[in-house]
Parts: sequence; structure tokens; C-alpha cells
Amino acid sequence: MIRDERIPSDELRRIDDEIRSGWSTGGDVDFEEAIRYHESLPASKRFADVLESADKPLLQPRAGVPRLDDQIELLEYLQDDGKADLLPTTIDSYTRDNEYGKAQEGLEKARETGEDTLNGFPAVNHGIEGCRELIDALDAPIEVRHGTPDARLLAAITFAGGFQSFEGGPISYNIPYTKRHGLEETIEKWQFVDRLAGAYTERGVRINREPFGPLTGTLVPPSIAIAIMIVEGQLAATQGVRSITLGYGQVGNVVQDVAALNALQKLGDEYLPDEVCVTTVFHEWMGGFPPDEARANGVISLGGMTAAIAQPDKVITKSPQEFQGVPTKEANAAGLRTTRQVIDMAIEQNIDIDGIAEEQDLIERETRCLMDTIFAHGDGDVVRGTIEAFDSGALDVPFAPSDSAKGAVLPARDDDGRVRIFEWADLEMDDDIKEIHKARLSQRADTEGREESFRMVADDVDAISDGKLIGRPQGKGGVGSAD
Repeated sequence: MIRDERIPSDELRRIDDEIRSGWSTGGDVDFEEAIRYHESLPASKRFADVLESADKPLLQPRAGVPRLDDQIELLEYLQDDGKADLLPTTIDSYTRDNEYGKAQEGLEKARETGEDTLNGFPAVNHGIEGCRELIDALDAPIEVRHGTPDARLLAAITFAGGFQSFEGGPISYNIPYTKRHGLEETIEKWQFVDRLAGAYTERGVRINREPFGPLTGTLVPPSIAIAIMIVEGQLAATQGVRSITLGYGQVGNVVQDVAALNALQKLGDEYLPDEVCVTTVFHEWMGGFPPDEARANGVISLGGMTAAIAQPDKVITKSPQEFQGVPTKEANAAGLRTTRQVIDMAIEQNIDIDGIAEEQDLIERETRCLMDTIFAHGDGDVVRGTIEAFDSGALDVPFAPSDSAKGAVLPARDDDGRVRIFEWADLEMDDDIKEIHKARLSQRADTEGREESFRMVADDVDAISDGKLIGRPQGKGGVGSAD
């Protein structure tokens, strides 16, 4: 039975030896030599330092292609033409599933044909040498972004390869991403990732860790996302991580998004140890995008405005080609520039919007309910509490594919477009909070002249891709409607 306890040094070495034998490039890892390489990097490439010292939101896109030369060219373009402050390396799907042999086949085919035969960069196959060539070629710090339930070998190689930021966590890269991995299994494997990051940190190389805040990316109530971010932050802190970036995915209502980002920073500082530097990252809209690029730019711009008001430490940008899938490098850079333009104009203004403090208070109360539930289920141990809370449904994520979550909680927007909970299932929450959600959803139903039902949920999922925020029946409710 695993608990929230630091992995002993001898156990860390044993696991490290075992997982590095899983692919040939793992044998090249030398911890002491890796420390020396990190120490040789200039300050401009030290991810945690750059992020934590910024005086306005830094911008970072998503990007990953299989060939090393192409990845360097892509990131150079996003750095120079998109003016990205921080860079990504998005990992391919085979690596995420630990299918390194298939990733190798895809990489070799990409080298032969010049085509993108993988949907990301196979860092394990490129090995330490390839990773360092990438790090050396760019001016900005680079983060590993992936989606891997078992990221141990990926972490061992990319940390040794010079990467100083690593996205994901045992809940956020399980519940939204996989059906076949149990939560206890992923927590145990991510304890190794965090302990390895902690080992580097203890030697003066602070590895930044970033739990994946959007979760399923589909109308996730802010308090659920924040509670899971706090849990993953606590798990990382136990293993010695001292730079933690808590994430949050845009839901589209500016008041609620600003309130959630404020609550994320406040509660992160409160629940995580004092020795941890807590930063925040705002993910622009993760749901469906309009197919029209002009409308898609409108969605991106709303994210930039929200970031200008809330001022998170980092923003993950989107492109106007989001509807099509993987964007061109030009479209990716355009999304960066659009976001930067809006932030740079709006951040100079004192934009005061009514309702943020009230919404933040509600989000904080909800999050504390969930955290109290987790601690109660685990008798104070966050690992046991998280597993037991998910098992009972007291903690849940909407639209979750994982067998480790009930996926029974259903969200819907209220009359202002804020995400509320329509179906609570077994989610643990105070009755007075449930009544607030019920009243606000009832108000929307009255506005639209229909019953509260799953139809509202479904309509809201498609609303932004259809060019609006709230999934109202045509001509029903809202400013300027026919009613």
C-alpha cells in the first residue's frame, strides 16, 4: 500500500537502474555528468528561474515533430517569429504508451521520407545526445509536454538531456488520458518522476514540475481542477520538488476564469510547503474550436484578455487552426502573437470587473470541501485519500475515460456562462454550495424556457465551436435574443 512518503535514496537508484534498462538510450544516463551539463547552461535556459522572475505572463505554445532537425527548426520559428518566451517539446503517442520500438520505427520512417510519421518528438529514442542538441540550439528554456501515465524513462532521459521542466502528474495524466492504468499504479510511478526531479533539485538544478490543469478539457468545474492541482503539487513537494506550476484550463467566462486563477495561486501557496515556489499556468480554451479562423482568433483573444486581468505566470496558447488538428508553424506563431498583442494592450489598463471576489470565494469554499474530503478518506495521507475519494466518487472528473474515476459528475453553464455542476453524483460538497449551483442553473432554465436536463450539458459542450459561449436553444435568452 503506497503512501505519501519520500522514496529512499537506495530505492530511487534501484528503480532508476531498472527503468533505464527498458531502452538502449537509458544506458547513457549518468547523473553526475548530467548535473555538470545543467550547471553549464546559461541563466536564460534555466526554466524555473526564467518563469519565476517574469514580470508579466510568459507565452508557450505546444509543438512536437519526430525529426531532430525539424524540431529545432520548428522551435526556432516559434521563438523568433512567434516570440514565444518558453518553448515546448510535445512527445509522440507511442512514447506516451511506452512503445519505444514503434516510436523507433516511426522515427526511422520520418528520416527516410521527410514526413511527420509521428505526432510528436520521440525523446527516448533521440536519447541524451539528441535532447542536448535541441537544448543547445534554442535560446529559450524548453519543457517536456506529453501525456504519459508511466513517464519514468522519459523523465530519466530528458532530465539528463538538459530539460528543466516536465509536465504532467499521476492524476492529470491518468484520469483524462488512459483507461487501463489504475490510480495507485500511476501515483507510484510518478513518485519516481518527482523524486528524480527532487534529486536534481537537491544538487542545485531545480526541475520545474507542472501538473496538467485542464484535465479532460471539457467544462471542468474550477474547484475540481484546483483540488487535483493541489494534490499533485503536494505529491511532488513530498519528493523534493521545489518549483511547481499549477495549471488551469479556460472555461470561457472571464469572471470565473479570473477568480479561479486567483484562487489557484492563493490555495497553492496555502496548501503547499513554504519552501516550494508556486507559479500558475493558464491554458487557453481546450475544447472544440470554431472552424473559421477569424472566429478562432476571437476565442484566443478572449484567453489573452483573461490572462491580462488575472496575470498568471504562464499562458499556453492555441492557434487559429485548432479545429483542423495540428497547426502549421505559421498558425502556431500567429496564436502566440495574437495572445501577446491582447495581453500587452490590456495589461496596461486597470480592468475592474464586478463579481470576481464573490466567485473566488465560492471556488475556494468548494476546493476546501474537496481537500477536506481527500484528507478524511486517507486519515491525513493525501495518496490514500485521493485513491479512496476517487473510488467512492467523493472526488470525480466529468467526462473521464479512466476506470479510476466515476465520471458521473456533469457540468453545465449558468445564465452568465459560468460552469456549474448539474449532476453531483457522489461528489462531496456542502449542501449550501449545491443549492447555489442549483439556483443558478434553474435561473438559466427559466431564461431559456426549458427544463434542466442533459440536453443543456450537451449543448454547452458544442457551444464555443458553434460561435457562442452558452448552448442556448436558438432565439432563447441572452443579450439581444428574441425573447
